[in-house]
Parts: sequence; C-alpha cells; structure tokens
Amino acid sequence: MNMLLKKEIRLSSMLLTWLFIGFAFMTLLPGYPILCGVFFITLGIYQSFQNAREANDIVYSVLMPVAKRDVVRGKFQFVSLIELLGFALMALLTVLRMTLFQNAAVYRQNALMNANPFFLGMALLLFGMFNVIFVGGFFKTAYKIGKPFVIYIVAAFLTIGAAETLHHVPGLEALNAFGFDHLVFQLSLLLLGALLFIGMTVYACRQACADFEKIDL
Repeated sequence: MNMLLKKEIRLSSMLLTWLFIGFAFMTLLPGYPILCGVFFITLGIYQSFQNAREANDIVYSVLMPVAKRDVVRGKFQFVSLIELLGFALMALLTVLRMTLFQNAAVYRQNALMNANPFFLGMALLLFGMFNVIFVGGFFKTAYKIGKPFVIYIVAAFLTIGAAETLHHVPGLEALNAFGFDHLVFQLSLLLLGALLFIGMTVYACRQACADFEKIDL
C-alpha cells in the first residue's frame, strides 16, 4: 500500500464510506432494484469527497513531496478500493442466491432483476460511470462536487432503469437467468462489465491527471 492511499484511508475517508459498503447486502432483497446498492456505495464515497473538500485535503496533499498526478492516483486508488470491496461482497451474495437460494419462491416470483453475473457486470459498469462522471468531474476544478454528482445520479438511475427493463424484452430473458442457467452468456456479460470498468477507470484517471495539472491551487 503506497503512502497516498494510506493517507486517503487514514485522513480523508469517513467512517460512513466504509459503513456504506454494507449496502451490498441489498443484493439479497427481493422485489427491489438491487443495483441501487451500487449507488449507495458510491454515495458513501461522495461523503468522503465532501469531507475532504471542507478540510482542504487537496491543498494539503499537493503540499506533500509528491507530484500532482500522484494526488489524483491516490484518490482513484481509494475510490477503486471501496468499489471493489463492495463488488466482492455483492459477488459473494450473488453466488449465495445462485446456489442455496436459486429455487426460493421469493426470488422466482420477483419481476425485477435477478442476482446473477449480468447483475455483477452492470454493477461494475455503474462503478466505472461514477469514476468517469464524478471523480473525473471533481478534478476539473478540484473543488466542485455537486454538479458532477447530480449528473452521475441521473446517468446511474437511467442505467439502472434500462437494466431492469432489458430482461422483459422478448428474446432477452436470459439476462435474468436463475442459478447457473445460460452461464457462459452470463459470464461473458460479467467479463464485458469488468473490461468496461477497467477501461473507464483508467481513462478517467488519466484525464483527471491532465485536468488537475492545469489547475492553479
């Protein structure tokens, strides 16, 4: 663990951010749009950004003997850490629903998204969107957090709505597979989500580094 990530964890992060990882347990809720768990995890990250802004964390960070790009990378490492911890918990709960609870009536009768690899792929897509829209948007000014977060909220819930709708389209029923049905197809969607998350996060980090270099603090 590098110095800047340690700084983010020990000084910049809020307890609330870590507690909000628990919203991954929404994966177990029947009759509820379970992708909202991703939004609440990112809301927890937003709280740390808000707290850090009020404490002049960015100014403090650039006064350290590190490059400005490293300050950006430290933030992205922290954000990715929280996201991946939340994703890991979601994945464990998804496996639980795919095995032990795959025939539970409360899930079989659920008209909303099922917990499966497609759900996990969409979760990664939403995390990637957060990194591009909010974290990348923050580093355009290194101060304003309201506008990029509102844009992210709109984009996230439009995406969640689309994901909840797709499996109702004729021919796309496999998106809502139970247990290990259509497993190869489902895993390909998870892989696509993982690639999108990595690509979006790397792009957002590089663009944020370039934007932050232009800011005169």
